[in-house]
Amino acid sequence: MRFYRTDQFPLPLPAGHRFPAEKYAMLAEAVSAFAADAMDTPPAASRYELTLAHDADYVDQVLGGSLPEKAWREIGLPGSPQLVERSRRSVGGTIAAARSALIAGCSANLAGGTHHAYAHKGSGFCVFNDVAVAARLMLAEGLIRRVLVVDLDVHQGNGTAAIFRDDARVFTFSMHGAKNFPFRKETGSLDIDLPDGAGDADYLAQLADALPRVFAAQQPDMVFYLAGADAYAGDRLGKLALSMEGLLARDRLVLDACRSNGTALVITMAGGYAQPIADTVAIQTNTLRLAWDCYQTPLP
Repeated sequence: MRFYRTDQFPLPLPAGHRFPAEKYAMLAEAVSAFAADAMDTPPAASRYELTLAHDADYVDQVLGGSLPEKAWREIGLPGSPQLVERSRRSVGGTIAAARSALIAGCSANLAGGTHHAYAHKGSGFCVFNDVAVAARLMLAEGLIRRVLVVDLDVHQGNGTAAIFRDDARVFTFSMHGAKNFPFRKETGSLDIDLPDGAGDADYLAQLADALPRVFAAQQPDMVFYLAGADAYAGDRLGKLALSMEGLLARDRLVLDACRSNGTALVITMAGGYAQPIADTVAIQTNTLRLAWDCYQTPLP
């Protein structure tokens, strides 16, 4: 198993910006404590790779520095060459993790999960859709035939659902807050809307029921798991009420399903906005440590 870090390419955000960019360096440090020799820096995604999931005009505007200010405002991040490089590296991390997962069974991007980016635009802190690009690339190269996206960020993966709406090779499954961003949801292959305040018992019961059904429906060769930490009760943008223990049980359900089905697993971190940010880092470290331990242990 390999871990791909992009914290060497920091998000250049103004003081007081509400996106917690510091979590990436903190997470890389935490993972280094148990898997330092398994950490790599990914290459930047190429223009060709990005255009597998994004309109060429949009890609060229971002890469060329001509994206209108209005478009950056919708993304919610200030445009800059440093942000473009960081965004390309984040996509590259998911591509690298996908390639590694085909060999090792599982690998992870310590960033990624930028699921609000559409083919023609970015949104919600997401410039490019890393999972969509990586999935399309693996399919284009003939390395896999069917993909399952398990999106357990608290916000619906609207960009991912829209990109793959007419692509039967990719099944998009999302469990998310019904009354949370985005307020106009897209239609994915399976969407489970959760009420504000949903806790461990209801969440885990619905996930345990859904996972066997989506695996049976898609029979995927690869799963992209968006392991968002923002369903946590202490997340300032989440509105759900999962405990840290509940989130770890969530992760275990996903990992067990992938292992029992013999499916390559790519983990991305997606959202997390707890106060203190150390809580988000602890949740995501738990996810990655569980995966590390599981994939060092042979199946019985």
